[in-house]
Amino acid sequence: MNPLVRKRKIKEVPILEVVLQEKQSEALPLIIYYHGWQTSKELVLTQGRKLAEKGFRVVLPDAMGHGERKQPVSPIPSLTFWNSIHYNLFEFQSLRDFFIKKGLATDIVGVGGVSMGGMTTCALLTHHPEISAAACVMGSPAPILYRENIIKRTAEMGIDLPDDYEALLSWIEAYDLSEHKEKLDSRPLFIWHGTVDEKIRFEDTAQFVRKNKHTENGKNIEFHVAVNEPHLVKVPTMDKISSFFEAKLLS
Repeated sequence: MNPLVRKRKIKEVPILEVVLQEKQSEALPLIIYYHGWQTSKELVLTQGRKLAEKGFRVVLPDAMGHGERKQPVSPIPSLTFWNSIHYNLFEFQSLRDFFIKKGLATDIVGVGGVSMGGMTTCALLTHHPEISAAACVMGSPAPILYRENIIKRTAEMGIDLPDDYEALLSWIEAYDLSEHKEKLDSRPLFIWHGTVDEKIRFEDTAQFVRKNKHTENGKNIEFHVAVNEPHLVKVPTMDKISSFFEAKLLS
């Protein structure tokens, strides 16, 4: 099997569409998969191919400020980062609806992503009950804690943030899955995180799992702890993600 990779632009969002050639005209379960900070859609293409081989139509978008939408990173700490996630949230529905209206996607929708894309994934779960299963890889379901960590680190480094930094990012509070855990609503959520991740704190993710794994809302969390692994995704993890979506969305 050799999936077809097609470049599209949907409402100015550059994407790669990945699908088995023999299924390209069929309505298939859809997975939208997001890349990480300062990378691009091409960096998650291997994952996209693996998912397509399972029988999904896979959409890999470029986040604002990344890939074909590359722009200089703002000198204001984390401004570009948060804006990129915010754009992902705004654009998700357009991407989903495009393929459904074209008759190329069923109403079965999965979402996943790495790092910044994992944070996007968890945020989407707070407002999109139509998402049937999700995968957060090296991301955080607790963006408020991530914001607090940025404030702490910049202060330690003597870097100034706007005085109203928290207010400017107040939209995060409505999209923090750790604060709105009822929105998970027992949906399957694959979480993978390395214990020595140097970019997104492992403990924030582990805390979310501890608080929710044994509740009704969080009973379908699958937590994969990668001991002594840094902020890096390897092929065996990609295979686990593909098998997870296959089991939860195609069985």
